[in-house]
Amino acid sequence: MSDKTQGDRETALKIGKKAFISTIAIILGLMIVAGILTYVVPAGSYRHEVSQGVDRVVPGSFSYHARPDYPAWRWLTAPVEVLWSPGNVQVITIIILMILIGGSFTVLDKSDILKVALSMVVARFRNNKFALMAAVIFFFMFSSSVLGIYEEAAPLVVFIVPLALFLGWDSLTGLGMSLLALGFGFAAATMDPFMVTVAQSIAGLPLFSGLWLRAIFFVCIFAVVFLFVSRHAKKVEADPSSSPVFEEDERLRSRLDARSAIASEELTSDPRMGKAVRWLGSWFVAAVVFILVVGRIRSISILAFPLMGVFFFVACNGAGRIAGNSWRKLGRYFFLGMGSILPAIVMILMAMSVKLIIQNGGILDSFLYAASSRMAGTGPYVAVLLVYLLTLVLEFFIPSASAKAFLIIPILAPLADLVGLTRQTVVLAFDCGDGFANILYPTNPLLMICLGLTVVSYPKWLRWTAPIQGITALICFAFMALAVAIKFGPF
Repeated sequence: MSDKTQGDRETALKIGKKAFISTIAIILGLMIVAGILTYVVPAGSYRHEVSQGVDRVVPGSFSYHARPDYPAWRWLTAPVEVLWSPGNVQVITIIILMILIGGSFTVLDKSDILKVALSMVVARFRNNKFALMAAVIFFFMFSSSVLGIYEEAAPLVVFIVPLALFLGWDSLTGLGMSLLALGFGFAAATMDPFMVTVAQSIAGLPLFSGLWLRAIFFVCIFAVVFLFVSRHAKKVEADPSSSPVFEEDERLRSRLDARSAIASEELTSDPRMGKAVRWLGSWFVAAVVFILVVGRIRSISILAFPLMGVFFFVACNGAGRIAGNSWRKLGRYFFLGMGSILPAIVMILMAMSVKLIIQNGGILDSFLYAASSRMAGTGPYVAVLLVYLLTLVLEFFIPSASAKAFLIIPILAPLADLVGLTRQTVVLAFDCGDGFANILYPTNPLLMICLGLTVVSYPKWLRWTAPIQGITALICFAFMALAVAIKFGPF
């Protein structure tokens, strides 16, 4: 096979074999553990009622029951069963998004449009790289903290990672500027309509009350994220081989020709390339506006995934056509990209099957009942820690913040009153426990989508983010203790 033919079959989004195997092994282990728990933990459930299309748990209605007939062999079929189980619409829309991103991004890559566009950005910010980093981090954190934008912003990550490579950094820096910032912004929620608003409304609190403390918390987390990512970027600049993903990035840099950070004069002087980049830029701005608007409308937010995929399909293939590629060539590039993204889809299906196993085993509510029972009779400082830990555990099985809020806030809010814990403090602990774990657990769809679009494996991501997770946990404890001490209210 010639080098040219081999190069034509390589894509910038291709996940490494080692990264795929290590991540699959971890998720498979979690599936087996979840299955074993269904035999160890007694099955039980709360009574649920549906009001205005929202599933709410009825406090005080828990009861144990016989273990459902859920054979062990179905643990291994769960990744396929999620396609027709409750909530399958989200799974299917994620798959559609992944396919459209994989194909469309490969069109940009193979057409050299991505190289030209990133070269233009690098030329503009060559002397202000860390100012650009701060701006990108703030954009992602603000989007999730204030506007509640989260999964909808996943397509933007595929541009930030190559940008980081062109700026002389690595893929982890790119993920830190985008994915890490997005998740930590969600954790430091100020006015997020899907977490703060929902939790406060269920707890009976005035909407957006307690904003002053959450705003201070957001500023502290932003500073921590920027310092963490910039410190890593400077280390990689000084010694590229110090990066945990150095070998993987070397192949990606070679594929993108990112070493020079400047596209060839032949490419940049081609008027068709200029038109293609302007077309792509206009669609990129439109996509950001779309995310900011649609992401806040819960009734249609489920459409954000496929619609963002359509945005990228039109933008990237339109740019490829403007750059002079034939429809046949664009089709070949697109199908090549689709094939490269299939391993990531397998990882996502396996990750989302963990929740299905727990649900089918009938033990999800048992965890909630056991935790809430231990909260009764404790002091406020212990109680707030238990709220945090309970949310942290449930995040493993239920990534949706609003779904968790409807599940646990009705139970915890009355208990908080009995132990001298304000409901506003419960909401703060819930936010902390929910948000930071979004980019920690492999069962979170956004994390697996973003890692599946890069060369970073889950084990390497876990090791890299462990220090900042520890730092932010201490910050969370300090703010929760402060909230207890000042009786963070109004009540």
